[in-house]
Amino acid sequence: MSTREESGADDPIIESRDQLVAPMQAGEKPKAAWRIGTEHEKLVFCRKSFRALSYDEPCGIRDILLNLQQFGWEPIEENGKVIAMKGSDGTVSLEPAGQLELSGATVENLHQTCAETGRHLTQVKQIGEQCGVGFLGLGMWPDKTREELPIMPKGRYEIMMRHMPRVGTLGLDMMLRTCTIQVNLDYDSEADMAKKFRTSLALQPLATALFANSPFLEGKPNGYLSYRSHIWSDTDPHRTGMLPFVFEDGFGYERYVDYMLDVPMYFVFRDGKYIDAAGLSFRDFLDGKLSVLPGEKPRASDWIDHLSTAFPEVRLKSFLEMRGADGGPWRKICALPAFWVGILYDSAALDAAWDLVKHWTMEEREALRNAVPKLALDADIPGGRKLRDLAKEVLAISRQGLAARGQLNSVGDNETGFLKPLEEIVASGKVPAQKLLDLYHGEWAGDITRIYEHSF
Repeated sequence: MSTREESGADDPIIESRDQLVAPMQAGEKPKAAWRIGTEHEKLVFCRKSFRALSYDEPCGIRDILLNLQQFGWEPIEENGKVIAMKGSDGTVSLEPAGQLELSGATVENLHQTCAETGRHLTQVKQIGEQCGVGFLGLGMWPDKTREELPIMPKGRYEIMMRHMPRVGTLGLDMMLRTCTIQVNLDYDSEADMAKKFRTSLALQPLATALFANSPFLEGKPNGYLSYRSHIWSDTDPHRTGMLPFVFEDGFGYERYVDYMLDVPMYFVFRDGKYIDAAGLSFRDFLDGKLSVLPGEKPRASDWIDHLSTAFPEVRLKSFLEMRGADGGPWRKICALPAFWVGILYDSAALDAAWDLVKHWTMEEREALRNAVPKLALDADIPGGRKLRDLAKEVLAISRQGLAARGQLNSVGDNETGFLKPLEEIVASGKVPAQKLLDLYHGEWAGDITRIYEHSF
């Protein structure tokens, strides 16, 4: 989730609707300026006991963050507590129960993305070896109850945790027990944004299937391959889902603004503190009628904050966020941006991918989204086929798109190699969760603690 710092002096009061559209318009970039931003979370545990680490304990989450100073990272504080570290590779931050996230810098190609990821994992592993700490790449804690997990000292999380049980049954699980990989990508115009949004939203269940990696709950199989994805189905219906309006004629920035104005607020950030505005209306805020700040109108930073509080399968800010994948090990981290860059950053690939899914009805899209958490690649798609059949076609399109980019590393390799983990999954017919279940029922003999042997 976003790491908030104080806004600068240039933070105007919102006086017109044009200012609500402005962040999305400001995201438009010529193709030569398109970049890749990758985010990935990991679970942090004590190697001796497998317990989750608290914030304050020696070699806990705070100390892991601060130890990054030896690699040139600088602290970001909230109310005197270190909540993140910033550096040339982006921001390392804590999630609600101490999951550690790298929000990477924006880079030109996937070789740089993977190098950035490698640097980060090398750094945290070195700190982990000093502290007896391990890092696990999964979509969800495999064995922890909510009560066993610590809460991190961040005002935004306190507000969200109070509000989540009011609007769904699984929101606290989303916050406390899950991890994801995301990639943030650019567009050159409103029309380009709309086409990329539609294509990536329709194909997001495929990404969920390929990266499905959360088959355990409190030490036992949970009946799902991506329980993390299932959790979003009962987190908060006002701010999640497949966004049918994206597929309607005329979709663009204005329509997304309307959607976001209908998403209830969480908070307002003032003077370094979060003010609880959970459930209140940003429309009222625009009219100076927000009950927690009577007479005050929002500033530009308040709208930017609000844009970060919706959690659909694809999210628009000043870029598009792909949000469907479970957390995973190192090779999978590099594979997710490869998958989407190959599809969305080459015009021929984008056209070909959209042609595969443009005739689906909204009911068919929703049915696939609902089936994938349990069935992954075995889910049915329109036309009487399985999702694994579509996966082969889409991966071939992505490979062609990456090849067309012609982005080479120092030894002359292009970016297509980063798709190999996904091509291996499709060839084997088993997603990561199914392989973990095979181990659980076989070699591990039902001992879930064996999963910690698969840490970074």
